[in-house]
Amino acid sequence: MRRLEGCNATLRGALRAPIHWACWNALTASAVAVAALSLVLIVMAAPADAREAGATRGEAANVFDTAMQSVVSVLPHWPPDARRAEEPEASGIVWRDGRHVVTALHVVAKALSVDIRTRDGDTLPAQIVGRDPATDIAVLRVESDLPPAVFRAREPAIGEKACAAGNAFGLGLSLSCGVVSAVRRAGVGFNPIEDFVQTDAAVNPGSSGGALLDGEGQVIGLLSAIFTKTSDANIGVNFAVSARLLERVAGDIAKHGRPRRARSGLIVAPASGNPRGPVVRSVPPGSPAARADLAVGDIVLSVNGRRVLSPAEVMAEQAVTPVPGLMSLDVVRNGGKRTIEVELFEPKADDGRGGATNR
Repeated sequence: MRRLEGCNATLRGALRAPIHWACWNALTASAVAVAALSLVLIVMAAPADAREAGATRGEAANVFDTAMQSVVSVLPHWPPDARRAEEPEASGIVWRDGRHVVTALHVVAKALSVDIRTRDGDTLPAQIVGRDPATDIAVLRVESDLPPAVFRAREPAIGEKACAAGNAFGLGLSLSCGVVSAVRRAGVGFNPIEDFVQTDAAVNPGSSGGALLDGEGQVIGLLSAIFTKTSDANIGVNFAVSARLLERVAGDIAKHGRPRRARSGLIVAPASGNPRGPVVRSVPPGSPAARADLAVGDIVLSVNGRRVLSPAEVMAEQAVTPVPGLMSLDVVRNGGKRTIEVELFEPKADDGRGGATNR
């Protein structure tokens, strides 16, 4: 934008009479011809540029129009004593197979039954097939083929366009746009396991479970929570469960009816010095962490190649690691760096807390 304003100022200055005539006296005949030709080309190009800009806006509108077909309204039916305390309507995203819808667990947790409403206005019954309190994700099943959303594998960049698509205030599906404010937000305090994309796109009651879309209409997150004041529904600090965590959890629920959560035995505490990283505080005997030779006092620098600065980030990285699978940790021990691979397994019983523990 500054560049465009600067260019406009330069053109305006060049057309002012004093400057124009001072330049004119120094120009040769050939230079005048070139300048005149350039001016003609600029004038002729302007309508084409305008048409191109209009086409770009039209293409963007088409992208979001298509993406919005994969966002639905979620209509929970509450017990009489819960109606005033819960959101009357919410939002959801059509899963890859077109027969499941992912949403925020808190909007359907106490519902007696659930319907969904498509953008075309069709209302369909839905069944809750699984839920994960640790990430606030629930998966619904519908007996219909719906247009699936496109989920983006690549992490969004800070400053990238982000649009919240959902059923804000129960008024029907709508779109509001902003930017990605932050990624890999963990330890915010909403869920036991967090890997949030933060955005300033407007997110309001009823948007929960909706889609956070990138500029191409691909899903980069599931709208989950907002920071707010008493008098404000939205103050621009809003959170969406990252697409990578969403795919890991929702994929498990759609296939197995529950999230497959690993146990590592790794117990870490917040960083307290340099190099900065969570510190291993306990390694239970016989645990995967113990078998991998993790030791008390190890400083965890990264998990699966991602830098971690808090126990909550360690939990998030473990939560997205396939089960069974290997979790790679780069640690510092006695001043030396080493890489340790922990073999993750799924316990028979799961309390939803995840494997790594924040102490």
